[in-house]
Amino acid sequence: MSVQYFEGVGRRKEAIARVRIMNGNGRFIVNQKTIEAYFGRTGDKESILSPLAAVGQDAATFDITVVVKGGGVTGQTESVRLGLARALTKMNPDFGLVMRKQGFMTRDPRVKERKKPGLKRARKAPTYTKR
Repeated sequence: MSVQYFEGVGRRKEAIARVRIMNGNGRFIVNQKTIEAYFGRTGDKESILSPLAAVGQDAATFDITVVVKGGGVTGQTESVRLGLARALTKMNPDFGLVMRKQGFMTRDPRVKERKKPGLKRARKAPTYTKR
């Protein structure tokens, strides 16, 4: 017997999160750690769980497992939020309109720009010297 789950993939900058949501008793595991242990910054947990609050679901009724790779803390936080929103929409397509209205279904397209030849970084030019 296999466990029924819904999966959503979230991306932000270099971070990629695979989120699985299933009926359970409120466990939220991120890379084999609790959400509090993995995302220690203030407000990260609330930001990640905001799609659940937007559709009126309680986190205590679901088991959520996340595998997140790459990027920094903010990129990982936002990729997990997007993955959770996508998984909830797969679970119940009626949530889609609410999620889109709240902005949870929109992938942030901003990524790091490549370095250009003759410049120090993507846009920073070497200091101009007259003599």
